[in-house]
Amino acid sequence: MNQTIALRSPDLVRERPRRIAVRTHGRRHGPITRLMSPGDLGELLKPFVFLDLFDIQETSFPNLGLHPHSGIATLTHLFEGAVRYEDTTGATGILPEGGVEWFKAGHGAWHGGGSASAGRTRGFQLWVALSPEHELGPVESIYQAPEDIARDGPARVLLGAHGAAGSPLEAPASMNYLAVQLEAGQSWRYQPPAGHTVTWMALATGAVATPEPVEAGELVVFSAGDGAIDIQAESNTELVLGSAVPHPHDLALGYYSVHTSPATLAAGERRIDEIRARLEREGRLRP
Repeated sequence: MNQTIALRSPDLVRERPRRIAVRTHGRRHGPITRLMSPGDLGELLKPFVFLDLFDIQETSFPNLGLHPHSGIATLTHLFEGAVRYEDTTGATGILPEGGVEWFKAGHGAWHGGGSASAGRTRGFQLWVALSPEHELGPVESIYQAPEDIARDGPARVLLGAHGAAGSPLEAPASMNYLAVQLEAGQSWRYQPPAGHTVTWMALATGAVATPEPVEAGELVVFSAGDGAIDIQAESNTELVLGSAVPHPHDLALGYYSVHTSPATLAAGERRIDEIRARLEREGRLRP
């Protein structure tokens, strides 16, 4: 009987596309567009809580001096250009086009940087909320060259795994974060792992159909579920896509910090203040 119903009603077994539930162009501040913050879409998309899209000319590169974080990990990926970096683990150097900065701030740390190449610098910075077992843990600072980032077809695996490729970075929870470059007319399918019911995508350049249209500078949130997402590039396109098991914890927010409770937020901010005092003594920060 079930077979007869399936033959007569193919719509019952046809895979329906994931719909776009929310879309935004964020808030632009000069060359930086904030597409997601912990106080808005971050609540819906946690553990992904913050996303900046930046497109900066050397002459307008903002001062990214040392600044603190705790309770989160940041991941910065460049589609174009290069940036200088430094952090309070002692790491310093140049992050090139195609590279990744992974900075797991844990109980508290500072990092910063600035322009390292003439012309244009483009990319995304993502913040990931940490779970209670990680939010006051040790700091981890890893800088990956482009050749160290695994690929599966057009997708670079920045965090997690996709197809035959996986990132060596240890994600603090079950999540994927991919950077994808598609040529006009190219199709690509993303199948989230089971349980990755949080899924979103943001375009740096180009335009795609999912089959709903998405344009450059836009972030879209897909309806909850772990069904596949089919993407058709309407023009040459650069995008990032994230999926994850939902973060089940509250977000306790500081200015540069995100924790799971007021108590852990206070602990992280105390550590940040201790480092601030040391940096001031060393002359690296003004009192």
